[in-house]
Amino acid sequence: MNTQLPLAQQIDLQISTTGPMSVATYMGLCLTHPTQGYYKGADPLGAAGDFITAPEISQMFGELIGFHLVNVWQQMDEPKSFNLVELGPGRGTLMADILRVACRAPGFRDGLKLKLFETNPALTAQQRNRLESYEPQWLENFEQFSEGPIIVVANEFFDALPIRQFVRKADGWHERMIGLADGKRVFGLAPTPISNDAMPTAVANAEEDSLFEVCFAGSEVMSRVAKAIAKQGGSVLAIDYGYARTQTGDTLQGVRNHAFADVLENPGETDLSAHVDFAALAAVAREVGLAVQPLATQGEFLTRLGIAERAAALSGANPGSASDIRAALERLTAKDQMGDLFKVFCAHSPGLNPPGFAA
Repeated sequence: MNTQLPLAQQIDLQISTTGPMSVATYMGLCLTHPTQGYYKGADPLGAAGDFITAPEISQMFGELIGFHLVNVWQQMDEPKSFNLVELGPGRGTLMADILRVACRAPGFRDGLKLKLFETNPALTAQQRNRLESYEPQWLENFEQFSEGPIIVVANEFFDALPIRQFVRKADGWHERMIGLADGKRVFGLAPTPISNDAMPTAVANAEEDSLFEVCFAGSEVMSRVAKAIAKQGGSVLAIDYGYARTQTGDTLQGVRNHAFADVLENPGETDLSAHVDFAALAAVAREVGLAVQPLATQGEFLTRLGIAERAAALSGANPGSASDIRAALERLTAKDQMGDLFKVFCAHSPGLNPPGFAA
């Protein structure tokens, strides 16, 4: 492949040369191409980017997660050395808010080994500026943890990992592919069916034309993290939009300039994501011996941690910002905004009881 060509032309050339590509291959090229991938380019966050994440809406989000993580650390008897890991740290805003709260706990800062996993050079620079005093280390893989327990947080990370899609037909499941028709990228199906026996039980009896998504990359990341936690102790907290049970449905979407966009247009310039199958992540975590909390909505999780009380305290201290604080609280917790759309997943060493989840 000629890597000097624009990414769209590279993709079309690969399809013309080797045939249709899977949705996962297409997503991988669009998001993480070494020079032209979406996450290799400019900062995609904020009003000038394509989307806004919860940490950018209000400091309350990160502060309450900081409280959650300190509680987990305390339940592990305040280890003198531990890994605090963030997957996809964005601008470093979430971790800065987390540590502003967490480091008030005596001993937390002294034992902290901060690890960040990031692929965007522009964001890495911002993380360095915000978090330099904590001496972060950027991970290249999931085997670079130091000794001691591992506490992982991942906000809107798993949704950006490549998925494969399969469509049920009379003769079995066919993988959904991306090919070319009249010079334009289009969806189609691989001709050779996959046996129904290869699909999860939850979708075994799906109706014809049902679409099933699977994120092998997400399961692989969870497997590596969970195995490390099973060995060294700790927890993983993941916040993302997704569903509690494995199901059918097309959730692949593109976002550009804060609006939905065609996933097949402007590769490398459009954010691509898909809803997370939290049941699949839970199965991977349980397989290596971790306990898994009941899945919570973001609204439930933040409310249990005291976001309403935190909002009231901030409003009292900053009366001029009270309306903005109320708006942020609504956006983060309301059912018709981020409150129900986003879910909170937690897997951890047996014996821990991370706060924010139903008893």
